[in-house]
Amino acid sequence: MSTSTDPAVRRAPLPVLVSAWAVPVFVVGQFAMIAVVPVAVVLIGTLRTGRLRALRGWAVLLTTAYALPLALWAIGPDRAPSLSKDMHPALAALVAAAGLAYVAADFVRLRRSRPAA
Repeated sequence: MSTSTDPAVRRAPLPVLVSAWAVPVFVVGQFAMIAVVPVAVVLIGTLRTGRLRALRGWAVLLTTAYALPLALWAIGPDRAPSLSKDMHPALAALVAAAGLAYVAADFVRLRRSRPAA
């Protein structure tokens, strides 16, 4: 809940925030292939919403962090039956951290724009 009435300071849209939270949940919960949907929602929602210009870098970081293991899985000669089984734990941690970093960056953006009391 933002106390400011400035529309440029409002929180990211709810579908974008829920999707950013869903990415680490899916990846850690071994449903990494389904995480492509929330990653796309975060990227598209952030790029289409003008007031989220400060979060674009975080959205691109999340997308890149997810695309790397997805590409390695897709082009790998010895693929596992699922992305979750093929994804290295360090890459899974990177994707989960990038999703949480997006949410944290939105929180920090709101705190910095709040007027001093």
